[in-house]
Amino acid sequence: MRQTSVKIAALFLALLLAGCSKPAWHMTDISGSMPRLDFHMAAAGKPVTAADFRGKVVALYFGYSHCPDVCPTTLANLTDMLGKVASPDVRVLFVTVDPDRDTDAVLADYAKAFSPQVVGLRGSANQLAALARTYRVAYTVKQGPPYAVMHSNAVFFFDRDGKARLVTTDTGDAAAMAQDVKRLLKE
Repeated sequence: MRQTSVKIAALFLALLLAGCSKPAWHMTDISGSMPRLDFHMAAAGKPVTAADFRGKVVALYFGYSHCPDVCPTTLANLTDMLGKVASPDVRVLFVTVDPDRDTDAVLADYAKAFSPQVVGLRGSANQLAALARTYRVAYTVKQGPPYAVMHSNAVFFFDRDGKARLVTTDTGDAAAMAQDVKRLLKE
């Protein structure tokens, strides 16, 4: 009888502790494995740094405005996520890998066409290369003809302190992304 009571108590304790654990992330947790958000670039022709976005949850995505499919789809999905989160404390930073064609004006208009919370970032070749290298993002621009641009499709998410927390290459489930971002907002 005593042995049964001990087993029941152990089972009850295990179930109680299981209920206290945090739910799993929908995106991939990269906490502690990537550097903090750090950059010096321009947004709409004005200098900006990562410090300008402290206090916000940030999604970082590399692409270009002339992209025929992947970039607009990804940004549309991220915009859908923004709508589901419904917080002014979230920003999507869209870093152009094609700064020769994506002028400040082109990039600003492109970003704002998705949401006021999407910010187009443009930097020098060295600034872009340094930021891409930091987050292991590959890209190439072949001015051709034909003009060809290739880039990774990862989206990195940073918490309010600028720490890298999550990454995804599939933005199709805006509701799942929104759940993760809401959780980051509360931490």
